[in-house]
Amino acid sequence: MKLNVLLKNASFFPSVMCFTVISMKVQEGLQGWKVGTSALNTVLKILIILCTTIAVVLSSISVCSSFWLFADRKLFGLWHFCTVEYDSEPQCTTDLSVAEVNGLYTALVFTRIVITCAVVLAIFGLDMLITSQICQDTYSRRKWAYGSGLILLAFFMTSVGVLVFAIQLWTFITFTGISLAYWCAFITSFLFFINGISGLHMYSITNSEISADI
Repeated sequence: MKLNVLLKNASFFPSVMCFTVISMKVQEGLQGWKVGTSALNTVLKILIILCTTIAVVLSSISVCSSFWLFADRKLFGLWHFCTVEYDSEPQCTTDLSVAEVNGLYTALVFTRIVITCAVVLAIFGLDMLITSQICQDTYSRRKWAYGSGLILLAFFMTSVGVLVFAIQLWTFITFTGISLAYWCAFITSFLFFINGISGLHMYSITNSEISADI
């Protein structure tokens, strides 16, 4: 009787050992996959922070620039209006009524406020993104999500400012008359959108991974 039991156990032990080895291999593979995924997430977050930094710099340049549009010997900027005569220096003024464009003052003031607020929001968002990676605590993921949300809000405000300026001065706009500062603002809105969406997507991915582990 004991012999039969031993024979049965002897035939069972190899199966147990094989299952144990396979389980260990699967766990090692999962651990390696998690390490690789974590490294990839870190690289992507660094790229998001770098691109957001570039967007903040370009947005600051666009706000502080002298003009956004040159047309008919006129320079249209967020802060002042200039007329250019041949063989003379530009005559600039903050009195936008000189441009004789209906609604120009209201449109430029609105654009100025919106673009400036977008830069401030982007700076705060960038600060939260960096802080979430430097100070690893229980609120790091939440800081990342809030920072990405602020970047996305900066995209919305920058886009509104760029569109309002273009619509107000549509009759004056030419491809060669648009300055680099305006293109900086346009590219900035695109970068803010990409980085904001990517940041929120990274947050959702890490959320799903943590839920799966639990």
